[in-house]
Amino acid sequence: MSNESLASLLKEERRFAPPAALAAEANVTAEAYEQARADRLGFWATQARRLSWETEPTQVLDWSDPPFAKWFADGRLNVAYNCVDRHVENGHGDRVALHFEGEPGDTRSLTYADLQREVSKAAHALTELGVQAGDRVAIYLPMIPEAVVSMLACARIGAPHSVVFGGFSADALATRIHDADARVVITADGGYRRGKPSPLKPAVDEALTRPGTENVRSVLVVRRTGQEDLAWTEGRDVWWHDLVDRQPEQHTPQAFDAEHPLFILYTSGTTGKPKGILHTTGGYLTQTSYTHHAVFDLKPESDVFWCTADVGWVTGHSYIVYGPLSNGATEVLYEGTPDTPHQGRWWEIVQKYGVTILYTAPTAIRAAMKWGDDIPAKFDLSSLRVLGSVGEPINPEAWVWYRKHIGADATPVVDTWWQTETGSIMISPLPGVTEAKPGSAQVPLPGIAATVVDDEGNEVPDGAGGYLVLTEPWPSMLRTIWGDDQRYRDTYWSRFAGRYFAGDGAKKDEDGDIWLLGRVDDVMLVSGHNISTTEVESALVSHPKVAEAAVVGAKDPQTTQAICAFVILRGGQEQGADEAGLVEELRAHVAKQLGPIAKPKRILPVSELPKTRSGKIMRRLLRDVAENRALGDVTTLTDASVMDLIQAKLPAAPSED
Repeated sequence: MSNESLASLLKEERRFAPPAALAAEANVTAEAYEQARADRLGFWATQARRLSWETEPTQVLDWSDPPFAKWFADGRLNVAYNCVDRHVENGHGDRVALHFEGEPGDTRSLTYADLQREVSKAAHALTELGVQAGDRVAIYLPMIPEAVVSMLACARIGAPHSVVFGGFSADALATRIHDADARVVITADGGYRRGKPSPLKPAVDEALTRPGTENVRSVLVVRRTGQEDLAWTEGRDVWWHDLVDRQPEQHTPQAFDAEHPLFILYTSGTTGKPKGILHTTGGYLTQTSYTHHAVFDLKPESDVFWCTADVGWVTGHSYIVYGPLSNGATEVLYEGTPDTPHQGRWWEIVQKYGVTILYTAPTAIRAAMKWGDDIPAKFDLSSLRVLGSVGEPINPEAWVWYRKHIGADATPVVDTWWQTETGSIMISPLPGVTEAKPGSAQVPLPGIAATVVDDEGNEVPDGAGGYLVLTEPWPSMLRTIWGDDQRYRDTYWSRFAGRYFAGDGAKKDEDGDIWLLGRVDDVMLVSGHNISTTEVESALVSHPKVAEAAVVGAKDPQTTQAICAFVILRGGQEQGADEAGLVEELRAHVAKQLGPIAKPKRILPVSELPKTRSGKIMRRLLRDVAENRALGDVTTLTDASVMDLIQAKLPAAPSED
């Protein structure tokens, strides 16, 4: 990216100091950075002591065979014991662990004592099905308590789990079952989505007809929706309530080596074959527990934490299950969508449970912006004291809206950067320490070493941009790609020798703070200039009429790529009235913000963008539209009809000025 473009990117002068009361009682202070700089490994050894170990580790890091790390390798512990039993033993059995809110409005609250009983019974049930330590278990469930119970039950008996997002197709599920060689699948008849039952068991049945899934011997089925005419394979399928409910309520957890596999989580790969990211036990739990404690300033005695992610993604693993529960948190688990049955559902839940910490995605924040400021204003959100953002770079206007309309213009926002591969948060403000900048993740957390480098791997000066790299191993790092060590080396460690390349572009501002620019494959080459999709999207959303924007680069014979933007207008803005005038207004706005080279060739106002059920925009499909190609796979979209509406509106290209 050119220095001129970087200089114009995100000209953000607003600053927000930590609230004095929060800073005075913060879990982590500025001293943590100094402690970690003075003795990084000693710092992580201290954080490991936050956990309960059956055998305390004496080793911290073994980096003798890079890029294969071992953390706390001679220690032994049980993850489920750390997340459940020790809190009961410490007198907190009556504390609520999970407030479950079903989309139809049904509720359940499980205390830590309840959770201990349910996890113990599920662990016995898996053992009865023949699951042993090291066997893989696939989990394909909606956002219900049994999803959390299943993950912890697997951890309790040392069976690595592979959670598959409930929106994935039978083919995607089969691929993951095959690659992990799972022996048991845990699913449900269905879940509730947008006001109606959404079936899951039929996808499992279909997946298990695919080659490579023959080793699945049991399917454990939760009854959630009560759908009739459910196909049933005798000898393979078993109801959760028939098997789990009759098990003993006590189960003795077994300690495992710190490097024992905890879970495999699949993420997309450039070859089309998903990458099975392997995380192990001691290092992962150490960093996940610490970052949850530090970044969100969690006070388990008084806070109610809500991460809106799905357990099918790493955010759900780390900040619904393992981080919060290892810290004894009380949290909310919500099954449905933010606009069912109305667009204030999330704020209604915040009010109902007195949520104090909310962690969500920029996509959801921008959707709330689009729906209108008046909707959150109808609810009492005064309990909130920390807001978090995750999943993609957040544009400054969405950041400020989030703070103002959800956080009463007083609540700190922590914009976090991390990945499936990193396991835990890596770059983020600390709410009691950092003077926050809207749109910037800012600095690596204590104990994390990250920087921005150029094409040759040289660290760039402040004010310049390049590629985000991690320069030292970290406890929650992936250990390999399941079954493919060479792909692990090639994918993450070959671009810059001795450094982990995250695949993200970034810039350092004049203060040295880090701004994420999105995936490097989301960088457009326009007339010899590299332009980030994120910077154009941020410029568009900074216009008062735009709530959300998605930008792609389309092939262009003159400029290599042309910038094509799809925008959703804010509430109250009418589409169609003077659309041509609005498009030119937006093009001029981007040119003023970023320079003429960044002016989109096409801008299309749309009512909705194609999103997966996790809320991610499918820019690949927008690129298909922009280049007049046949659409790729749309099975993971929340609503595939969105693409028909977009294609029908695609205008002819405007003038070339």
